[in-house]
Amino acid sequence: MGEFDEVHARSLRDPEGFWAEAAEALEWEKRWDRVLDDSDAPHYRWFTGGRINTCHNALDRHVAAGRGEQCALIYDSPVTNTVARFTYRELRDRVAELAGALKARGVGVGDRVIIYMPMIPETVMAMLACARLGAVHSVVFGGFAAHELAKRIDDCAPKLVLSASCGIEGERVVAYKPLLDRAIEEARHKPESCLIFRRPQQDCSLQPGRDEDWMEAVSGSPPADCVAIAATDPLYILYTSGTTGQPKGIVRDTGGHAVALPWSMKNIYNIEPGEVYWSASDVGWVVGHSYIVYAPLLHGATTVLYEGKPVGTPDAGAFWRVIAQHGVVTLFTAPTAFRAIRQQDPRGELIAKHDLSRFRALFLAGERCDPDTLLWAQDKLQVPVIDHWWQTETGWPIAANCMGIEALPVKPGSPTRAVPGWDLRVLDPEGKEVAANTIGAIVGKLPLPPGTFPTLWNARERFEQTYLSTYPGFYQTGDAGYLDEDGYVFVMARTDDIINVAGHRLSTGAIEEALATHPDVAECAVIGVHDSLKGQLPVGFLVLNAGCDRPEEEIVTEAIKLVREQIGPVAAFKSATVVQRLPKTRSGKILRATMRKIADAETYTPPATIDDPAILGEIEVALQTLGYPQKS
Repeated sequence: MGEFDEVHARSLRDPEGFWAEAAEALEWEKRWDRVLDDSDAPHYRWFTGGRINTCHNALDRHVAAGRGEQCALIYDSPVTNTVARFTYRELRDRVAELAGALKARGVGVGDRVIIYMPMIPETVMAMLACARLGAVHSVVFGGFAAHELAKRIDDCAPKLVLSASCGIEGERVVAYKPLLDRAIEEARHKPESCLIFRRPQQDCSLQPGRDEDWMEAVSGSPPADCVAIAATDPLYILYTSGTTGQPKGIVRDTGGHAVALPWSMKNIYNIEPGEVYWSASDVGWVVGHSYIVYAPLLHGATTVLYEGKPVGTPDAGAFWRVIAQHGVVTLFTAPTAFRAIRQQDPRGELIAKHDLSRFRALFLAGERCDPDTLLWAQDKLQVPVIDHWWQTETGWPIAANCMGIEALPVKPGSPTRAVPGWDLRVLDPEGKEVAANTIGAIVGKLPLPPGTFPTLWNARERFEQTYLSTYPGFYQTGDAGYLDEDGYVFVMARTDDIINVAGHRLSTGAIEEALATHPDVAECAVIGVHDSLKGQLPVGFLVLNAGCDRPEEEIVTEAIKLVREQIGPVAAFKSATVVQRLPKTRSGKILRATMRKIADAETYTPPATIDDPAILGEIEVALQTLGYPQKS
């Protein structure tokens, strides 16, 4: 057995000893009574009886250890031409002052606070200030629609809202305050007060009796100390879209989260305290929670908060500039960001303009990384490119190449192996394990490791029905794929993206892999549409590289041929079209399910997280040119 195999085997053989050892890296006000509490299985709890404060471990602990002058946070905002740095001491003091303002307004242990803010340092401070007081924060992506924000206000019933006058999306200034006002007006629950950070790019009016200027409120408040809470108490609620239209509030517990995340920084990402780590995500998503804010700071690293885009702020070399300027050693971003960069700069010419000598690894997650994108990044950057897989529910990776334990051989298309703590299986619809290289439902054997979600907010029954009932004893990931003979994980699609063509179960991800090998294709998506003869047929959408001037019909013909060569005629892939862009969420996930509903003439509602709803109209036109929806 290699070192990774030994670590992984121990994590499953002795989970209590394994995670208790990891927990020793933190400071606890009271040690736990039980590492793993199975008294309410299948609802497991980690570190019951323990008391801890996340903010103390993320900030105060490092200052007390003599590292207060180390840089904790770098704010890089090309959209406002701003770079600011905060040491651990400065960040601790700013967070304590903000926590004091919240405390003065009655916020305490267990109270909920909604944070509706852009990518600015105050947003990070807001999350940590809530954690300092033992309050439960719920970050809602800045600029989110008022109706969706109102749903979240009603679900978690916040005592207070922290917001800002505006956010900046590329070159566009988005006014937040009118959206917040409409959401509160619509919501049944009314927060007692709102603190509004007024940005110079756009001011806003304040509603008397409810709204206060952020800076004025903070300046007169004495700093607040950290309040230890139960390890099983919630740190935050993060809402993710539910199939019923009612958002699901993912609950993150305090103790397990504080243990798992710094462990992952060293063992998965191979980051040492003091090194500069950059997660190019948004704090509105789970990646931003885990790997912009909590994991780097708990581990004592320097984290980068980037208010910009991979392209357009100002060009497709933006990422390379940030890496060079700040000495980033590891970048974590979504494959869709690299597809956008590749589309604008297919030969990677902008990379050569920057000194990337300190850069040593790229991690990709958020959507399945096609092998072609991975190989392009590997070739252009000349560093390991690590695809890894996880979900909002899990809070940190399920499968990854654990670079801090042992770098395993890369298999393009796979996020490598299940990380320590995870026992992954692949099951058929009857719940039986399938043979290697056979597609089925990917599940995780219970109990899940620390840091994963213990439940949904005020929805225990929904938690059981959604995640635990289909395969008793297992967590249903909702993803389909297979394990190969070496235990490598291949996540091919969401379970509902496995299509049935004349009785053959096919993965849309496998077809996308073939299409992505075409040299003119920058990005693609495949959906299964209804067919009266074969049940379903795959339809492809191709986004071409910038500057490509070849006839689209030729490229489509060649792409169809590639699928026939690489997958075979069983795929029955005969229909594809070129589009300017694909509909995505703001985190970069392609909205395949919505595209499929358009093709099948089903009623659909644009997801609240969609980046630009107008794209759906373009997809509808593209489908019409292909003859969809079919005439009955």
